Amino acid sequence: MRRWKLMAPCHFGLEAVLKREILDLGYDIASVEDGKVTFYGDAEAVAYANIFLRTTERVLIKVGEFQARTFEELFEGTRALPWERYIPADGKFWVAKATSIKSKLFSPSDIQSVMKKAVVERLKGAYGLSWFEEEGASYPLRVTFMKDTVTVGLDTTGISLHKRGYRQRTAKAPITETLAAALLMLTPWNRDRILVDPMCGSGTFPIEAAMMAADMAPGIKRRFLAERWENLIPAGCWQDAREEAADRVRTDIVTDIQGYDIDGEVVRLARENAKTAGVDHLIHFQQRAIRDLSHPKKYGFIICNPPYGERLSDREELPGLYREIGEGFARLDDWSMYLITGFADAEHYIGRKADRNRKIYNGMLKTYYYQFLGSKPPKKRTGQPV
Repeated sequence: MRRWKLMAPCHFGLEAVLKREILDLGYDIASVEDGKVTFYGDAEAVAYANIFLRTTERVLIKVGEFQARTFEELFEGTRALPWERYIPADGKFWVAKATSIKSKLFSPSDIQSVMKKAVVERLKGAYGLSWFEEEGASYPLRVTFMKDTVTVGLDTTGISLHKRGYRQRTAKAPITETLAAALLMLTPWNRDRILVDPMCGSGTFPIEAAMMAADMAPGIKRRFLAERWENLIPAGCWQDAREEAADRVRTDIVTDIQGYDIDGEVVRLARENAKTAGVDHLIHFQQRAIRDLSHPKKYGFIICNPPYGERLSDREELPGLYREIGEGFARLDDWSMYLITGFADAEHYIGRKADRNRKIYNGMLKTYYYQFLGSKPPKKRTGQPV
């Protein structure tokens, strides 16, 4: 099979998590940059990455990279790329997204127009055609400009990978599935430990945790754009990846994953989402206020995404809310708490300085992942001394 460079974008600050996921799948890393991990893989890797990776937004085949400071250079650089290796004569192609940072060319619409014309010119010569019907499979392009370096990728995913298919409706200010999974992976939590989200909203943290506990691949129930790319990805690659994903699912495990919310309608919604995901039997949802947070056992984990105060009407309530979070956490015995927020005074009102603090961009919003670490549980004895 042909070997490509595959690009996987992620949230800024979470590149190391995605890199570990890719290595665990067995693929070699080419580079790690801000918001992106590039790795080597073939057609099979495209299928496996789309179905199994939890923390990337999409998987792209890197078509090429070049410098462009003018639209003429952009046209020539794009036309020089071997598009006929990727797009068949009947393929539908367009520049789906153009992003520019610290570059002379920055107008998305102009970039998209120039690149479309350049690809057409290249394919005219390659296929000996003067007109393309574009009635076949879709091959959207994504391009980024960084300090005048143009990186062009072919999007194999289509709808973003954070859309697993289980979240039919959302509560206010939901966290994306990919970000929730990455934040869980930054904790030492595993399926044998207690996990509570006391402000669960539509249930994303508990559902992602349950899917991880059951070894359920995040893309197991959805489709991908490249499944129609018969010229590049054989159907057997998708079939093999899905069969392996199905074989790995464990529905008979026992977990202690809980999600609370003060709003009963939101709790009902979270239950519906968990049922759609196929993990409702692994999560206990309950209507409960943050001030009533409690658990009889030790060494559990709290993980949550409380309000940041983006809206002026919410800001007056934040000090009291974060104070209640701190008081609830203090009542728990040897627990750890992981909390993502853009509220600058979170530690002050929680009443404790975080043991670790990681800056993460949630979209364009700078947030902090506060990590309050509890004691580790004693190791279980594996046998009697001889």
